[in-house]
Parts: sequence; C-alpha cells; structure tokens
Amino acid sequence: MNRINGMTFQDRVFEVDERSKIIHGNALTELSERYPMPTFQCCVTSPPYWGLRDYGVEEQIGAESEIDAYIDRLVRVFRAVRQSLKDDGTLWLNIGDSYTSGGRTWRQSDKKNPARAMTYRPQTPEGLKPKDLIGVPWRLAFALQKDGWYLRSDIIWYKPNCQPESVKDRPTQSHEYIFLFSKSEKYHYDFEAIKEPTKDGKQKRNSRSVWSVNTEPYKEAHFAVFPPSLVKPCILAGSKPGDLVLDPFLGSGTVGEVSLALDRQFVGIELKDDYAQLAARRISRSMPSLKLRA
Repeated sequence: MNRINGMTFQDRVFEVDERSKIIHGNALTELSERYPMPTFQCCVTSPPYWGLRDYGVEEQIGAESEIDAYIDRLVRVFRAVRQSLKDDGTLWLNIGDSYTSGGRTWRQSDKKNPARAMTYRPQTPEGLKPKDLIGVPWRLAFALQKDGWYLRSDIIWYKPNCQPESVKDRPTQSHEYIFLFSKSEKYHYDFEAIKEPTKDGKQKRNSRSVWSVNTEPYKEAHFAVFPPSLVKPCILAGSKPGDLVLDPFLGSGTVGEVSLALDRQFVGIELKDDYAQLAARRISRSMPSLKLRA
C-alpha cells in the first residue's frame, strides 16, 4: 500500500471518483477483463514507440526484437480498445517514427534526456537497410485498418520547439502523427468544438490536419509527455461532458488531467508502477477537491 498526497493507492487501482481511475497493469489484460463491453466514448493515447525507450519493466511494449511483433501487440491492444468503445466511439492515436539502428546494440544517455539510454537496440528490420526511416506510424495505421478500424484522418503534429538533431544528411524531424480512427462508419465528432480562427481572426473554420503544438516538459517525468494542448482538441471533438475517456498507456497522466478539466471522466492504464503513481500525484495536485473512494 502506498500513500499519495494523503490518499491510498492499493490493489493496483487509484480511484478519483466513481468512474475515473488509474489502473496499474497490462493494457490488454486489464481491458479484456474489466471492460469487455462498450463503455468508453473515445480513446486518446500514445503507446511506447518501437526501439526508442527502455522502460525497464517486464511486458513493456516497444522492446520487441522485430517490428512486426511490435505492430502485432499493438493491434491486439487496440482490438480490445475497440471492443470497449461505444459504437460511435473514436480512437485518437499519437505515434512517432524511427530509423534503423545501423547495427548499434545500445545507446548512451545524455544530460538533457536521461531516458534516452537503452540497454538494447533492435536489429534492422527485414527488407530495410541501415539508416532507413522505418515508417512505423503508417505500418501501424494500415494494420489497424486491416483489423477493422475506420482510418478517418492523419493529423500532423508539428513541433515548433522540436529537439535538435546532430544530422547533416536529412532534415530534422519536427513532426509526429495523430491518427483518427472510428469504430463504425458513423461516429461522434464535434467539429464545432475544435474550429480554428481564420487568419484575420474574424471567423472560424473547420480544423485543419496540421496542428502546431509545442512540446511541454513535466518536471517529474524523465520521458516525453503528451502536451495538454495536443490532447484537448481530441477530447473536445471525440466526447461530450460527462463521457468516459480511455488512455491505455497513461504515462504521466495528461489525458486524465485534461479529461477532468473538461468535465469528462477517464480511465487510465499504466504498466510501470512509478508512472502510475506519478500520474496519481499529478492529478491529485491539479484537482485538490478529488477524494479517494474505497
């Protein structure tokens, strides 16, 4: 049993209120056992990227030796997500790309990014060459589309303050993808809620597919975190006040924090105990009126 800001975190579940909770466990297992029926209005999430982080925990996704194994594991997780979504539900999936390791088997940390250190590096995928861009986002998007999801949009997350790279033979990567998937042909999408201003500021127009959002560090997290400004439009468009939002890879808890601030409820699942407790601390600090329910 652990204490978090005077609240108890036990039995792998931190309950914020009757419906909002953080679950410490494996996403596929927890979804299959706890939410086998349509429950959530939308899912907003960013799974671990392949071959870029070593989280030091058993069953971690992203540490597979083969890219196909990584894609297959995520397809199974998101199949469980689809089962847990209401028929008019949506999935907003953030995923970044990576390059082949060129035969390197480990990676040193650096002062600005301690989480960069890795004790493993996957081999160059079959059919690719050293220095190839792998194309992870689209491999995953097509695999999910084949598995039954409706692929509705590819949104470019442009990061004006992207991390510099010491490369001289290609442009610096300054974007990631957010894919919008739906469970059914017709689904809830509130386009009015995320209209953007025109250049003259006098009118509003339908949201475009390039979102310019700065990355935002979270001082207790030694890993990349979801910027709240990136999560907000996904939740606004994909749900209504009072709806239940899911993040099966909760990390530092951004989706939970933004959901509560927008008058939604949420369920977050996180495999690493340290991160589950980090998310609980973050949410309890931002929402001081929240109480633990037995």
